[in-house]
Amino acid sequence: MKVAVVGSYGAGLTVKSARQPVAGETLLGTGFSQGPGGKGSNQAVAAARLGAETSFLTAVGADAFGQDALALWQSEGVDASKVVVAADAQTMVALIMVEPSGENRIIVVPGALNLLTPADVRGFRAEIAAADVVVVSMEIPLPPVVEALRVGREVGTTTLLNPAPAAELPDQAWPLIDIVTPNRTEAAILLGKDPDAAIDSEQLAAELARRSGGAVLLTLGGQGALLCEGGVLTPIPAAPVEKVVDTTGAGDAFTGALAVAVAEGMPLAAAAAFAAKAGAHAVTIDEVIPALPTRAQLEGN
Repeated sequence: MKVAVVGSYGAGLTVKSARQPVAGETLLGTGFSQGPGGKGSNQAVAAARLGAETSFLTAVGADAFGQDALALWQSEGVDASKVVVAADAQTMVALIMVEPSGENRIIVVPGALNLLTPADVRGFRAEIAAADVVVVSMEIPLPPVVEALRVGREVGTTTLLNPAPAAELPDQAWPLIDIVTPNRTEAAILLGKDPDAAIDSEQLAAELARRSGGAVLLTLGGQGALLCEGGVLTPIPAAPVEKVVDTTGAGDAFTGALAVAVAEGMPLAAAAAFAAKAGAHAVTIDEVIPALPTRAQLEGN
């Protein structure tokens, strides 16, 4: 089975302090950590760990963060041969400031990701054509998102859109989506609705399915997910978790596992249950990359 991923990579820089500084103030922090991130990269690593032959397209800078990314993909067996390395831009970074309560403030500088173009996606066409599933996430500019979906449709590869962060899509993108996996907030934004409005999950899933003509897997966190396929709504129970440690990587573990299961030919309800199991595993381990499961870990649970 083969999975292609078009999405983001970024370095996460996390600073912990007793409180946030006010304007002009310098505080001593209580902790610092640095690690790889970006939804696309996380999803590619997740798919590779679950046994898929995985190729990845993103853009990084020719800096230390970019070199770290290339080393990560090599160690995880992800084909990054088409990754764009920009000499005149820095790798995406996210500065995350965390208080003891868990309250955080995040500043993201996209850097090289803003240089990813539809032409780069067309250069990735052979990898998409060879794949059983192409996963597209939306931390990259919208034109390459749409182009990746278009190429997937042209070559007959199943297209899976992870709409995070969500934005309204152009009309021409909707018929190109086979599977879309939003949470409730993202679903509302995709439909041009107020994400704070009281709209039930069944209505959101059904409206998205009508809009795309494909399948919708609405993720509901600890409540599992709701599949809408062929006009039929199917609840997907959450996998049991003894203790939640860190939810950060759950969505990417879910998406990577879903892509692998679909590539294997599982019916979508079974694929969603497999993905839920991967997401449940991820929340029991701190940080994202260490939390992404292997096949042996899932089959042993």
